[in-house]
Amino acid sequence: MSPAARAQAYPSRPVRIIVAAPAGGPTDIAARLIGQSLSERLGRSFLVENRPGGNNNIGTEVVVRAPADGSTLLMANSVNAINASLYERLGYDFIRDMAPVGRIADAPLFMVVDPRIPARSVPEFITYARANPGKLILGSAGIGTPNTVAAELFKMKTGLDLPVVQYRGGAPAIADLLGGHVQAMFDIIADSIEHVRAGRLRALAIASATRSELLPDIPIMGDYMQGVEASFWVGIAAPKNTPAAIIGKLNDEINATLADPRMKARFADLNFTVFPGSPAEFGQFIAEDTEKWRKVIKFAGLKAE
Repeated sequence: MSPAARAQAYPSRPVRIIVAAPAGGPTDIAARLIGQSLSERLGRSFLVENRPGGNNNIGTEVVVRAPADGSTLLMANSVNAINASLYERLGYDFIRDMAPVGRIADAPLFMVVDPRIPARSVPEFITYARANPGKLILGSAGIGTPNTVAAELFKMKTGLDLPVVQYRGGAPAIADLLGGHVQAMFDIIADSIEHVRAGRLRALAIASATRSELLPDIPIMGDYMQGVEASFWVGIAAPKNTPAAIIGKLNDEINATLADPRMKARFADLNFTVFPGSPAEFGQFIAEDTEKWRKVIKFAGLKAE
């Protein structure tokens, strides 16, 4: 078949979207939103299949090894960019072995602190931390998560002595932050925004280049320093050598989905901002994110557990 005919016929059978994380999390919910829309738009089922384990690596490798015909896709996320440097040996190279299809959405991290510490802004936090070296502890959802690399990026930019305690997931880290056992955390907005609104935590800044449309009153890190940006992003990728015509068709349909105000609102409910764009733009974004975290992981000496 010619590329045009192949794209016109696609999909000729149900398509799997592999989520390398448990059901119910942000990656899974985003996959189900996109999958439902693609099913409606293309007339074939796009079925979400959860393959958690190995810090995203198990599910990712399923897609790397799948036929390059568009029948198996990956709901990639920021952990894929982190893993490229965190693991000394992987069974794949994400940039080399995967074809970017389309970026979907980003959820920036923000810096939250125990309101009992006397810091109401990032400069005040830095001043207090310098006066109390080693006494302020950052919580994290575990090595290999955006929480950890964001915390280490902040330490790299400020030179602060801030131990990072690793928890098995975000929930226990937030519980200890609420209990005063750790004093600060870089967290995905959706996970702790209700604690901020209730006054149980204080948000100091969002780790993004521009203010969030969802939280316009919270300052950005760029108001105080440059280069402290971190987000949890999601997007669709396919096995390398997937025909360009299929990738182009999927990208068109994903972008059309993200342009729908109703879909934008659904993602906003998850504290995500949609980011439509071309496969090339998504590929460049992945490469830049991978290189940024490579430098941070090297600086911090992080190793996969």
